[in-house]
Amino acid sequence: MLTGIKAVIFDLDGTLVDSMWLWKAIDIEYLGRYGHTLPEKFQSKIEGMSFTETAVFIKNFFDIPETVEDMKAEWNRMAWEKYRTEVPCKAGSREFLKYCKKNKLKTGIATSNSQELAELVLTRHRLMPYLDSVHTACEVGKGKPSPDIYLLVAKELGVLPEECLVFEDLVQGICAGKSAGMKVCAVADDFSKEEEEEKKRLSDFWIEDFFQLLIHFTAEDCYR
Repeated sequence: MLTGIKAVIFDLDGTLVDSMWLWKAIDIEYLGRYGHTLPEKFQSKIEGMSFTETAVFIKNFFDIPETVEDMKAEWNRMAWEKYRTEVPCKAGSREFLKYCKKNKLKTGIATSNSQELAELVLTRHRLMPYLDSVHTACEVGKGKPSPDIYLLVAKELGVLPEECLVFEDLVQGICAGKSAGMKVCAVADDFSKEEEEEKKRLSDFWIEDFFQLLIHFTAEDCYR
């Protein structure tokens, strides 16, 4: 997996932190204020979109009277306390980040979330010291499956796309990493369980959690 790899780039929600569960609840509450119910499988329509793209899509789809910036600010407000107190790390993610830094691998975040929430949860879980780059899809104007956010992080890290390993939990994100010319490891997550077989088919590698990798790499080190 790490042969020829100089940098590891992570998606955030559903990959490094277990947060996908809260966004459906936020969507239900927010749309309910305007008399709308959340359509079945609506999340699949916005999967991979940047924070701004999601706001534009929902505003147009449901004819929301608020501005895009006000919508984003309200979503940040609604999610803030949960990211601050309830959202946990995915199993082994912190330990794997430490492993990467110890082994001189550059690390980055390429997220579709807002900058504010990303920084909040990364700081809360003390992950920032193990990261060399943190960027959001809003910065490149395109969400996943566009490769732009991954290419931006790779450029900042000073590595070629083919020298990067991506960790992703959603199909659109896996496609973004592959389109960028990077190796991709899919990560199991309850939110995308229905897409598990498709995730395995599209990615180069598959893990249930990061402890699985640590056990494997530690075992390899013992035989060197």
